Amino acid sequence: MAHYAKLTTENIVETVIVIDNEHEPTEDQGIEYCRSLYGQDTQWRKASYNRTIRKNFPGPGYYYDRYRDAFIPPRPYLSWTFNEELCSWDPPTPEPKDGKLYRWDEYTASWVLMP
Repeated sequence: MAHYAKLTTENIVETVIVIDNEHEPTEDQGIEYCRSLYGQDTQWRKASYNRTIRKNFPGPGYYYDRYRDAFIPPRPYLSWTFNEELCSWDPPTPEPKDGKLYRWDEYTASWVLMP
């Protein structure tokens, strides 16, 4: 199975679909197959569930950066910074790794233990 992300004219992921491998021996053929289903004026990029291409598996709202050839998730908080290597967002401080569940509190710029 192959995954393809449908992009808006602003390169925002609208949806991700799965097509059978028989329809995409190459990425260009997969894109043409997607266009045959959704219209020739649609934009598509192949995605990888295991992140072997384009850095991240996209979802609606992700941005496709043509320069980096990567899907970039929406920025979760203003205090988080862009990780160029992973094309993702990093918090100002790492989440504690003590087996407990935390959420980010932007007001205090810290991780808060979930009840």
